[in-house]
Amino acid sequence: MFVGTCSDAGKSLVNAGFCRVFKQDGFNPAPFKAQNMSLNSYATPEGLEIGRAQAVQAEACQTAPSVYMNPVLLKPTGEMKSQIVLLGKPVGDQSAYAYFKENDRAELFEAAVDSFQKLNAQFNPIVMEGAGSISELNLKKRDITNMRIALRTGADVYLVADIDRGGIFGSVYGTIALLTQEEKEAVKGIIVNKFRGDARLFEEGKQILEELTGKPVVGVLPHFADLYIEEEDSVSLTNKNKHAIAGKVNIAVVRLEQLSNFTDFNALSMHPSVHLYYTLEKEELKNADIIILPGSKNTIADLNRLKSLGVDQEIQNAYRNGKTVIGICGGYQMMGVAIKDPDGIEGAALETEGLCLLPVETVLENSKVTEQGDFYFKDQDELCHGYEIHMGKTNPVNEAYMPVNKLPDGSDEGCWVNEKCWGSYFHGILDNQVVINELLGEFGVENHDFDYVEYKEKNYDQLADYIRQYMDLDYIYKLLKR
Repeated sequence: MFVGTCSDAGKSLVNAGFCRVFKQDGFNPAPFKAQNMSLNSYATPEGLEIGRAQAVQAEACQTAPSVYMNPVLLKPTGEMKSQIVLLGKPVGDQSAYAYFKENDRAELFEAAVDSFQKLNAQFNPIVMEGAGSISELNLKKRDITNMRIALRTGADVYLVADIDRGGIFGSVYGTIALLTQEEKEAVKGIIVNKFRGDARLFEEGKQILEELTGKPVVGVLPHFADLYIEEEDSVSLTNKNKHAIAGKVNIAVVRLEQLSNFTDFNALSMHPSVHLYYTLEKEELKNADIIILPGSKNTIADLNRLKSLGVDQEIQNAYRNGKTVIGICGGYQMMGVAIKDPDGIEGAALETEGLCLLPVETVLENSKVTEQGDFYFKDQDELCHGYEIHMGKTNPVNEAYMPVNKLPDGSDEGCWVNEKCWGSYFHGILDNQVVINELLGEFGVENHDFDYVEYKEKNYDQLADYIRQYMDLDYIYKLLKR
């Protein structure tokens, strides 16, 4: 199990790397995270929802994602509330205060243990991941994700620390010092992550850490600037480019407050002719050739915020001025005539006018669609793949409606006005190169032969190479096989 001194220490990356190492070495590994908090989620083949990070780690294991890999998912909905997804299905919304103060989350913990046991009966080893810091004393009693699950499952625990933040000696020493004796004994080693420069310069630092904690430093991982692994959460978007640049097809993703599944645009951003950035600035939207409205966990609230900032008018003007505007999932709903919420699922606003770019309207419903699906984009004959995660149905409002996708069963999906205006519920639609080529074709960009799946596979292998190079695998295997 990989745990952290803090959030964003790199646990997910380390986990994915070990998943691929174990797979390469002939084992049958699977990832596991008892509870995840993220707006970046994924639909399993069974139509159940899990955190995207565990889906990525399942890819590294070269196995299908399962709801047992992430039995509890918290999806923030704004106003200090989260939707609780248990075993892939939403079971209600709860405030952060109620969630952490109500009880010790015994029912969720037992669901997590049961999920682990089901995985453990099928896979070996289970590569577990913690969340945030393992020494948040005020939350520890109710924490189902870190040392509580580690002790219950008998996991070997490795503490990941981000040296790039500074203060690594205090954070590592303090984290371990605050553990109980039983928890300290479960910690088998320390991983120093995101080191910049020559790691030989940290030899003295390793010795100091080992003397302070009594735990071996089992690896010093460099800052992997040349490596691509899908990131877990939108905190990473703060480091993305925010401005248009000359000589590229500039694509602006509207940075919604409750933006979800930002990984929808990773493959598109890798096209050599594309410059993709996230923004809410009107001037940067004006500079874009293509504007994308992404998914949202609270579509009405995000749409109303765009209206309060005048961004809705900027998007409408962009389309009138010949720019391309497309929407994915919640963004697709926003582009319609109206969004209705008669049951108040998303809040007090029961209806709001959309951007009126597509001849459809959406009615939000309590039932949630979570499923993978195949489709044919427009009139293309290449089968594409994506997944849906949304609440509500979107229907035509007049005869001008045309679908953007055809499904293998003959049904329609999405809405198409013209090549400059369309929307779809399919997350991952832009992972399909045929869709990217169609989107960029009007800008004179030649078709690009890029296999996103193959690209990710190469990077998982590269990550495994790094793990082998910088980690003491002999020590870790020795403990696993004891």
